Amino acid sequence: MIFAIFGIVSLLCWLLASFFSIKMKVRKALLFQSIGILLFGLLIVWLWATLQRPLFKTMGETRIWYSFFLSILGGVTYWRWKMGYLLTFTNLLSAVFVVITISKPEVQSQVLMPTLQSVWFIPHVVVYMFAYAAIGCATVLVMLELININHKGRKEYTKEIRGKCDFLVQIGTVALGIGLCLGAIWAKKAWGQYWSWDIKETAALITWVIFLLYIHLQKITKISRKFLSILVLIGFLSLQFTWYGVKYLPTTQKSMHLFYSWVQ
Repeated sequence: MIFAIFGIVSLLCWLLASFFSIKMKVRKALLFQSIGILLFGLLIVWLWATLQRPLFKTMGETRIWYSFFLSILGGVTYWRWKMGYLLTFTNLLSAVFVVITISKPEVQSQVLMPTLQSVWFIPHVVVYMFAYAAIGCATVLVMLELININHKGRKEYTKEIRGKCDFLVQIGTVALGIGLCLGAIWAKKAWGQYWSWDIKETAALITWVIFLLYIHLQKITKISRKFLSILVLIGFLSLQFTWYGVKYLPTTQKSMHLFYSWVQ
């Protein structure tokens, strides 16, 4: 009940922030966005204290972190760039994840399997959820850039979007790299080896390489910006596959990352 109340109130605050951002009322938008973030942060603290363990055990719990970081990035980018459409997107996506999590909480018992008890598992998941949120925001800007890329009259606007997109991709790529390194350390503690070419590890590496490729190729002026934008979209799809798509593959049943069957 407490989870639902905090989640719904936070959701309403984010929706109000989006409404005020569309109306160009910056202070009110930032106020409600901040209140929503604060309430959702308190919800995470409450769940962590109640369960007496890190909040990373199930897919539902990772959705909570994703919503949290999306709302933070949406608020920060709106404060910095005044992009109401980006704030609206991040808040609507956060709202979708909150509603899904309320309807299907997937918040399990206090017990953690041994591999999840390593202290390295906490920053590994947190950094990855932040990276996913940053890449999500960059993907919105890429789609907007693709819409405007053929409009000559919007050249400066498109260039402005491009710069912001590149910035978010760089942040997300760095976070993905840090997440990979933290995951390797966690794997060493949990399974005795840094890397095993597990299906989820391999998918995460491919996703990181795609965004690294984007960062390097954007320095080459001869390469089409449309191609680079499509590359970001491919990276975003790869990210979604890494997060929750791999579990639907038959080979995933042998994966060391298959925690959910253990906890259910």
